[in-house]
Amino acid sequence: MPEFTYDIPRQRIVFGPGAVRRQLRDEIESLRFTRLLAVTSPARQRISADLLCSLSDLITGTFTGVRPHVPVAVAEAARERARAAEADAILSIGGGSTVGTAKAIALTTGLPIIAVPTTYAGSEVTPVWGLTEHGHKRTGKHPAVLPRLVVYDPELLRSMPQSMAAASGFNALAHCVEAFWGPGRNGSVDVIAEEGIRALGAGLRALADGTGDAAAPDLLYGAYLAGSAFATAGSGLHHKLCHILGGTYDLPHAQTHAVVLPYVLALNAPGAPEAVHRIGRALHSADPVAALRDLAKRLRIPTSLCEIGLAAGDLDEAAALATAVVPDDNPVPADRTALRALLAAAWSGTAAPEQP
Repeated sequence: MPEFTYDIPRQRIVFGPGAVRRQLRDEIESLRFTRLLAVTSPARQRISADLLCSLSDLITGTFTGVRPHVPVAVAEAARERARAAEADAILSIGGGSTVGTAKAIALTTGLPIIAVPTTYAGSEVTPVWGLTEHGHKRTGKHPAVLPRLVVYDPELLRSMPQSMAAASGFNALAHCVEAFWGPGRNGSVDVIAEEGIRALGAGLRALADGTGDAAAPDLLYGAYLAGSAFATAGSGLHHKLCHILGGTYDLPHAQTHAVVLPYVLALNAPGAPEAVHRIGRALHSADPVAALRDLAKRLRIPTSLCEIGLAAGDLDEAAALATAVVPDDNPVPADRTALRALLAAAWSGTAAPEQP
């Protein structure tokens, strides 16, 4: 049996339909938090308004200036708002950018986070933070940014537009796929990642079939597993590429992951046959790269970097930046030529080139 180290962070997870309505207040009160800074975004205004109204006696401040990739200026403004509110905890209501902003506050203040996810980002179960400054996104790990409490409620996600749900679900799939070759991978993570892919695949197929309401529980469960797998396995080539594309070129986070995922899987497949087998088994396909492509087309989400705003003239620079961050233990060698070819294929939406 292989040797491994597996840290299980201190975190409480509450999962179930209606959990926010039935349990959130009791969970907050059990932790003895009485002065919450609510962090949310205008895109989640309807959900957050109802929730904040029900907790109005516990809310001492709000911050709504959330931006993708958490610019440093946004982080500083959010920290100042937490100080002004004299908060003893942060209530994050939203997706990855929102919990990322909450993490930026926690990183320097130590304030605990309560997370209510409204997308399938998975960041709420990881100790990973990210900040963007001068076109460069840097990330790190710190136990202070891991939310103390996460309340998953599928009822909050049933009204999410299909295009957003599909891209967010693919983002979660990327966490699971990456876990098979992340630096902290192990057998336990493999099991979690495979089950996450199975649940996410089922939810995304339900979305494609037009049964979006039924998809939310599977997608949210899969997103939780995806974040859990990524929290241990860590970041590999896929995430490093997406951080460059998002941080440097301001591409939308979930859509970038959705576009890039099949290309990195195709590149790494020759060096990771067991991972490919397990990913394919979870997706019910002998060819998981083709299965991901077909699913993206059925869901009508972007399938090229060109569609989401990357200019052709940026490909050389992006390849050079990516070359500098390729993990030493990536399943296959990935030099600048290979990465330039991968990015060019992803930019045009054509089939990924074979590994040289």
